[in-house]
Amino acid sequence: MQLAVLTALGVGGATIFGVLIGFIFQRVPHKYNDAILGFAGGIMLAAAVLGLIVPSLEEGNIWITVIGILSGAIFLNIADKITPHLHHVTGVDQETHSESQNSLNKVMLFVIAIAIHNLPEGIAAGVGFGSENIGNAITVAVGIALQNIPEGMIIVSPLIMAGVSKWRVFLIASFTGVIEIAGTLIGFTAVSLATAILPFALAFAGGTMIYVVSDEMIPETHSHGYERMATYSLILGFITMLIMDFYIG
Repeated sequence: MQLAVLTALGVGGATIFGVLIGFIFQRVPHKYNDAILGFAGGIMLAAAVLGLIVPSLEEGNIWITVIGILSGAIFLNIADKITPHLHHVTGVDQETHSESQNSLNKVMLFVIAIAIHNLPEGIAAGVGFGSENIGNAITVAVGIALQNIPEGMIIVSPLIMAGVSKWRVFLIASFTGVIEIAGTLIGFTAVSLATAILPFALAFAGGTMIYVVSDEMIPETHSHGYERMATYSLILGFITMLIMDFYIG
């Protein structure tokens, strides 16, 4: 139990660590911001396939995985419609249809996607400890933590540029890490239930990640004239996650 708690704090803390790094480099030129975002997009894309969708197939069957992916994408699409109602969380008073409003919509959608996929990721780590497969649980946790650092980093700059205060940025971004801590503990304490829902939950999370990479991250990195650098950065991010999965997984 102690190891599971430490792991929960580790995977959730990785996001917060990334947030702190993001504060150090919160205002960077579009050229480098697009490269970082592209790299993180590649990591998220690889993580969606290797860390979520493939394990979903291994734990369940193709139709559970397909339904989970589509459900995740549709859910995030619906979330895109309700994000204007979530802006009180950011403390930003904006006029409807303004450019900053649209920018904040995109940022909040991205934060929602990260928060959603962190829960089944945490459950995946917790299930390993609950089933006493400690080696596998540690491997999953390390992979999740490494992925969470750039996720935390790339939340900071868009929120600040949208007019959100630094204190609220820290709370909003850290919340995504807290969700992962909760997921790990849920997976550990309810391993039988988690095992039953895990295939769908993993595919659902994978669907949200693919949706947000395609709908938000790629268009954003291709809108400032640095699309070639962003494309290669995405590929490098994908390769990085692929290598990590090969050696750690």
